[in-house]
Amino acid sequence: MEHAVAEAEPPVAAASAQEAPVVPATTVASVPAVPASAPASASSSGPVPTATATAAATAPSVAAQKPVRPKAEARLYGARTLGQWIKLVVILAAGAVAAAGILVLAARGVTTLPGVPAFLDRYPGEYSLPETAEPGFPWWAQWSHFLNIFLIALIIRSGYQVRTQQKPPAFWTPKRGGKKISINLWLHQSLDILWLVNGLIFVVLLFASGHWMRILPTSWEVFPNALSALLQYITLDWPVENGWVNYNSLQQLMYFIVVFVAAPLAAITGVRMSEFWPKNTKTLNRAYPIELARAVHFPTMLFFVAFILVHVFLVFATGALRNLNHMFGGTDAVNWAGFWLFAAAIAVTAAGWYAARPIVLAPLARLFGKVSSR
Repeated sequence: MEHAVAEAEPPVAAASAQEAPVVPATTVASVPAVPASAPASASSSGPVPTATATAAATAPSVAAQKPVRPKAEARLYGARTLGQWIKLVVILAAGAVAAAGILVLAARGVTTLPGVPAFLDRYPGEYSLPETAEPGFPWWAQWSHFLNIFLIALIIRSGYQVRTQQKPPAFWTPKRGGKKISINLWLHQSLDILWLVNGLIFVVLLFASGHWMRILPTSWEVFPNALSALLQYITLDWPVENGWVNYNSLQQLMYFIVVFVAAPLAAITGVRMSEFWPKNTKTLNRAYPIELARAVHFPTMLFFVAFILVHVFLVFATGALRNLNHMFGGTDAVNWAGFWLFAAAIAVTAAGWYAARPIVLAPLARLFGKVSSR
């Protein structure tokens, strides 16, 4: 009798499983899970509820789950990621184009005001140089120009590294003892010395040859002519270029500022911040505090960067082959000789930029002091 009842139970269980209605998802979610510590007999004492079986079948296995890897942080270039830099450049470029368009329209409106056309006729943008002024560019001016390109590019690079790099790759100490400085600062100061020597030689030859009349104003007419040249540049009706004989007045003033104002400022402030400055002269340090030098030195570097960008743009925009022949070929002809010499100068500068790294700098720095990793 008990055997008959036992044999009848499976069909009843199977029938109830087949006829059980589909349980909604909300019902499945509300069914409590069976504790893991429950004995096996508890689950085998009666038929397993359909909702519980469905939940157990559909629940993912813990062992089958893959470990979640944390997202890799975006690489920073300075204070921003590459995408942020690209967005910033696009925004700045769009803003610059819009501002330039507004400036050109405003300048063209100024030229229509009463008296402005007569001013432009009276001051065309340049004045006549003294009769003793010689045209052209001597060989020493060409070499000094190339050295300026090479040195100022590496000076700007090393100066930026000194300003932004928190952990230098190596350090340098003078042979005779002294303060240990980063190898980037050693490079920056060494390049500064070479740049100053090149500048001093240029200035001496400038006055010895009479070439100084090209970049030093010799008439008060330089100022109204410079204003006229600036207005012509802004309206895109640029003044006539004849740099082989005479710069326009705006060029003359800018070259004068670069050679006789910005360069000395960079030198004076750089010396104050360097190890060459005497440390124990309290009166001198009080009269010329290092904070003042820092406040002037970095904006001076930004001025050089802006000048270089505008200068190179105008060289290419106002007759590239002729202008490049002036400073690299030493001729007023229009051919490709100056361009290829300019390309060679840029290649040498790029090689120097690439080589300015610890593996190359360390052997050079050891000639003048001790190099260490900390």
